[in-house]
Amino acid sequence: EVQLVESGGGLVQAGGSLRLSCAASEFTSDYYAIGWFRQAPGKEREEVSCISSSDGSTFYTDSVKGRFTLSADNTKNTVYLQMNSLKPEDTAVYYCAILGGSYHLHLGCGGPYDYWGQGTQVTVSS
Repeated sequence: EVQLVESGGGLVQAGGSLRLSCAASEFTSDYYAIGWFRQAPGKEREEVSCISSSDGSTFYTDSVKGRFTLSADNTKNTVYLQMNSLKPEDTAVYYCAILGGSYHLHLGCGGPYDYWGQGTQVTVSS
């Protein structure tokens, strides 16, 4: 079973930055989509950003465009979410998830995702 371990969350002031990491154990599928999702208290989980290993396409939800950057280090089986200019509304538990298959991501992250990490808390104070 694939294991995903997130790290990098924490408390930061508005305007600050954090970098989340998601380390994945070996994934048997040749191609996959891997992404970040978040869930704030009292709200539904939403997709934040994702990347396709088959064509490198990426998706960012509108509220994070220009502030968040997703990147991948395939040598370490790790994806990163660099979050800049953080806002209080970014406060949520952030989850990493992976989905086997070949996808072109431009309208969303697709799914349902097969494996999920345990989540990491991001809190942005005003």
